[in-house]
Amino acid sequence: MQAVDLSQEDIHAYLARHQKKELLRLLTCGSVDDGKSTLIGRLLHDTKMIYEDQLAAVKRDSEKVGTTGAGEIDLALLTDGLKAEREQGITIDVAYRYFSTDRRKFIIADTPGHEQYTRNMATGASTSQLAVILIDARHGVMTQTRRHSFIVSLLGIRHVVVAVNKMDLVGYSRDVFEEIKDDYTGFVAKLDLRDITFIPMSALKGDNVASKSDAMPWYTGPPLLDHLETVHIASDRNLTDLRFPVQYVIRPNLDFRGFAGTVASGILRKGDEVMVLPSGKRSRIKSIVTYDGDLEEAYAPQAVTVTLADEVDVSRGDMLVQPENPPHVSSEIEAMVVWMAEQPLVPGRAYTLKQTTRQVSAEVASFRHGVDVNTLEHRAIARLGLNEVGRVQLSLTQALACDPYKANAATGAFILIDRLTNNTVGAGMILEAGGRPPGDVWEAAAVRLKMRESLVKPAEREERYGQSPATVLLVGLTGSGKSRIAYALERRLWDEGRAVTVLYGQNMRQGLNRDLGFTADDRSENLRRSAEVAKLMNDAGIITIAAFVAPHEAVREKAKQLIGADRVLEVYCTAPMDVLRSRDQSGAYRLADEGKIAQMPGVTAAFEEPKSPDLTLQTDQVGLDESVDRIVEVMKARGLLR
Repeated sequence: MQAVDLSQEDIHAYLARHQKKELLRLLTCGSVDDGKSTLIGRLLHDTKMIYEDQLAAVKRDSEKVGTTGAGEIDLALLTDGLKAEREQGITIDVAYRYFSTDRRKFIIADTPGHEQYTRNMATGASTSQLAVILIDARHGVMTQTRRHSFIVSLLGIRHVVVAVNKMDLVGYSRDVFEEIKDDYTGFVAKLDLRDITFIPMSALKGDNVASKSDAMPWYTGPPLLDHLETVHIASDRNLTDLRFPVQYVIRPNLDFRGFAGTVASGILRKGDEVMVLPSGKRSRIKSIVTYDGDLEEAYAPQAVTVTLADEVDVSRGDMLVQPENPPHVSSEIEAMVVWMAEQPLVPGRAYTLKQTTRQVSAEVASFRHGVDVNTLEHRAIARLGLNEVGRVQLSLTQALACDPYKANAATGAFILIDRLTNNTVGAGMILEAGGRPPGDVWEAAAVRLKMRESLVKPAEREERYGQSPATVLLVGLTGSGKSRIAYALERRLWDEGRAVTVLYGQNMRQGLNRDLGFTADDRSENLRRSAEVAKLMNDAGIITIAAFVAPHEAVREKAKQLIGADRVLEVYCTAPMDVLRSRDQSGAYRLADEGKIAQMPGVTAAFEEPKSPDLTLQTDQVGLDESVDRIVEVMKARGLLR
C-alpha cells in the first residue's frame, strides 16, 4: 500500500477527505490476450495499491503459471484469481479491484474476452462509467474488439479509452498506432460512442500507463492514469428527470410515515409537488429525512426517506416524479436484451421483470430481430440463446413507469428473473415504451388547451346532413353481437343517406391503440382514445357507432362525459353465457379458461352491467334486423334523425 505519514491529529481529516473523493467505475475489455489483466495489475502496482504478501504470492505464482518469462512478475495474476483462469491464462469471471489516487477512487472490472463469456462482460459493464478497450498492436481491431465495443455502446457507457497495447512488440511504431486508430474510428461510426480517447501503451513495460513513455515521444496526450483522474463524469448523472423509486414504507409510530429509497435521477426538494406512479396521485414533499438530519434537497444517488404533506397511498415499487416531467407508463415495452441463461428466451413463457424497485410479470410478445454482436448485422430470430443479443417486444401484466435507457439508465434498465429458479436470466435496456400519460388520463383530458373553433357551425352541419351528430355506444361481452349490430346499423343509416361510421374495439387496437394490452388500465385507455375519436367525428357532424366490451361502469360514464352525455346513446347487448360461448369463433373463452388469456371480462375479470342504458337488447331473443330497428326508433325519439 502507498505509505502515508499521518499524525494522530490529522487521521480523521485524511479519512474524511478520502471518503469524499469522486468515484469512477471502469472496466477493461477487448480480445483474448490483449493484456487486460496485465493492465490492471500494472495500475495497482504503479499506484502502490498491492500489499506485500499479495506481491509475494504473485511472484511465487508467476514462476509456476506466469506467461511473462523467467524472473518477471506476471501482474495479470492479481486479477485472474480462479484456478482455471491461471491454468489457461485467460479471464473467465469478472474480477473487481479497488485502487485510489490523490484525485479519485476507482473500482475497476476485468471482464473476459471470449465470446462464450459475453454475459459476464455485460455484467461488468452494467455499472461502469468508462470502458478501456484494449487492442493488441500486433493484431489490430479484432472480432472481439467489435463485439465489446457494441456492448459498451448498448449499455450506454459514455467514455471510452482505446488502449493500443503491446506497442513494445511493434517497435513503438506511430504508423501502426495511426492505422489501428483509423480502422477503429471507421467501425464505431455505426455506434453511439462519442467520447473516445486513443492511448498507445505497453502494460507489461509500464509505458503510458501511470506515467509518460520516453519510447513514444510522438504521443502528446496524457498517460492512462492521468486521463482516468481527469475525465469529466460529474455531468453524466441525470439531474433533470426526478425519479425516486420507493423501496420501503417506514412506519415506526403513528406520527411518522416515510418512504425510503435511493434517488435514481433528478433532485428532490422540500416543498416541491410530486406525483405518485402508477396511481397519479399528487402531494408535496414535507421533509427529506436522513440519519444525519433533515435535508432541504437530495439528488442521485443519495439514499433518503421522504415524507409527504398528504395521506396518499404509496407502496414499495411506486415512484415519485415531477408532475410536469413524468416517465412513460406502459404495459408494452421494446428493449434490447442480453440473454444469460442456458435455456433460451422464447415467447409464451412468463418471467419476472425487475426495474428499480418494481417487479412485474413479463413475457415476449414478439422478436423484432437478433443482433450479430460480431458484425452488428440484424437477423430474424424465433428465440434468444445464451450470450445472444436481440430486440424484443415485452408484454407486462402491469403498467411500468420507465424511460428510454439512453435518456435515463436508472429507469431504463431491467433484469429478467426465472420464476422457478429465481436466477437472473437476462438484462435489458428499454428503447421505447407506449407513452400514455400517467395517472388519471381522463382527468388530464379534461384540462385542455384553448380549442380553435371551426368556421362551420354545428347547425350548418345538421342542416346539410339532416341529422344531429351522436355516438351510439354498443357495449357487451364477447359474443354478445355488438359488432354485427354496429355494422348492420351503419349499413341501414348509410342507405338512408346518413353520414355515419363505425369504431370497433378490435380495429382500434390494430392502429391507434396497438400499444395497449388487456389490463383494466389498458381497456380504460382504449375506450378513452376511442371516445376522443368519436367526439371529433361528432364535431364533424358524423354519427359514430362505437362497439366495445367496456367492462367498467365508471369508465363508460367518463367516456360519455368526454363525448357529451347528450350526444351518447348507450345500448347494452347481452345474452346468457352459454350462448356467448357458442357464438365465440375466436376461441377467446376457451383460452381464458385455460389461463392463456388473463383478465378476460366475464371469465377471469368482472363485467359491470350498465345501470341505466338507453336500450337493452337480449340478442338471443331479438334478431339482427329487429335490433337495428329498435336502435333507429330510439334515435328518432331522441331527435337524432330527421
